[in-house]
Amino acid sequence: MIPNTSKHYDLYFATSNEHKYKEAASLAKNYNISLKRHPTKGIEVRSDDVVEIAVNGVREIYTAIQKPVFTEDTGLFIKSLHGFPGTYSGWVYSKIGTRGILDLLKSDAPRSAIFRTAIAFKTKSKERTFTGMCAGTISKNERGESGFAYDKIFVPSGYPSTFAERIELKNQLSHRYKALTELFSYIRDNVCV
Repeated sequence: MIPNTSKHYDLYFATSNEHKYKEAASLAKNYNISLKRHPTKGIEVRSDDVVEIAVNGVREIYTAIQKPVFTEDTGLFIKSLHGFPGTYSGWVYSKIGTRGILDLLKSDAPRSAIFRTAIAFKTKSKERTFTGMCAGTISKNERGESGFAYDKIFVPSGYPSTFAERIELKNQLSHRYKALTELFSYIRDNVCV
């Protein structure tokens, strides 16, 4: 457990994804950060770069709310599918789900994949990005009941279980966890206002 600082910090997470917000809020408590959700369905810039999407989003949201805020963009990049679904992972999941991804992978195709997350943070005087990645493979079938989205088919490197089978692995190893830890540590160490 990370020690709490004595100073309390209010921060907004601009996201329409309740699952992502809950993951972030749980971790933020360890840093004495009060995380508030700013629901948004903003128009994302079209890009193959998660950093560009996150930065564009945080600038748009900060202009609207004028409070310390961060946005996040994540992509699942599958090597044998030439990086697909990449930054379109959320949209692809809503259309074909994990079973659709499994159908796209031939049984003998290499199954290596990388999750990439970018977080863009903005205040009146500061703008920073934080990234995280988690390498692994795509399982041959859905496994587990925890988590959301691609957690049932993503197996982190060095482990036999999907994130959905062992949610504590996701909470320790995931791309989003790494980026959030960098963000919250930065806020704790720099007390940006």
